[in-house]
Amino acid sequence: MNERLIELKDINLNELFGTHNSHIDLIKKYFPKIKIVARDHRIKIYGEPALLDEFEKRFQMFVDYFARYNRMDAHILEQILISDQSSKQKKADKILVHGVNGRLIKAQSVNQQKMVDEILKNDMLFAVGPAGTGKTYTAVALAVKALKQKEVRRIVLTRPAVESGENLGFLPGDLKEKLDPYMQPLYDALRDMIPHEKLQSYIEKGVIQIAPLAFMRGRTLDSAFVILDEAQNTTHNQMRMFLTRMGKHAKFIITGDPGQIDLPKNQVSGLKEAILALKEIEGISIVHLDQRDVIRHRLVKKILSAFKGIE
Repeated sequence: MNERLIELKDINLNELFGTHNSHIDLIKKYFPKIKIVARDHRIKIYGEPALLDEFEKRFQMFVDYFARYNRMDAHILEQILISDQSSKQKKADKILVHGVNGRLIKAQSVNQQKMVDEILKNDMLFAVGPAGTGKTYTAVALAVKALKQKEVRRIVLTRPAVESGENLGFLPGDLKEKLDPYMQPLYDALRDMIPHEKLQSYIEKGVIQIAPLAFMRGRTLDSAFVILDEAQNTTHNQMRMFLTRMGKHAKFIITGDPGQIDLPKNQVSGLKEAILALKEIEGISIVHLDQRDVIRHRLVKKILSAFKGIE
């Protein structure tokens, strides 16, 4: 009799296995000729090679579904055990993340989809456009997807704090309390995509790191999905410092709105400089989003058009 070992990591086994191991018991009914021993984060299976191959295929589908949707019940498990999932794969591929409360997160516009396509082909992406076009949200979704699929080991999210100067001293509270208001858009996106307890665990373990741009100095970011948000408020030195943090097996997305620069008038935006300097480099893509990509309230498009008319 052949033996194989399946190891389960970074997953809630109580929820995966079901109440009183009900999900494991159901799997055993569908594979009566295989001996299944589940203990801690390991599952040992014994049987004929062909049956073990089929079991591993179905069990991986079971684990993948749970990791993607954050839920599992007996009906879904039965469908996984008996059905051919290939017909659903194409539709599922369009979904970036299965978020909290069943939210399906995917590209909502042509240029958001272009962001998705370009980051697959390139390691660095600049996403530039006005407020409300989904630059940051799409970038965070891509980062969460990469983490869930184990393409990276961590997510690093950063932005210039307090406009360009990062002068936090006058604000009340400790450092975290000073920084949190400026990091809030990043937290908001993550809360849509990752259950609260899991998100807190990721942050505590450093799997997800959220920090102001100044904290990036001196680091080398390997096997990480890194997002620089509000990049229009970086100086030349800040942008150069950030871009040179890129380590092996890393993906970088830089988002910004050149129309909302808070730098002093005599200072050029590092984002504008970077786009001009790097536009011809292979491996770097630049996606321009516009009013057609706005996914906020319908009035936002009209507001952007009105302001554009008086600029």
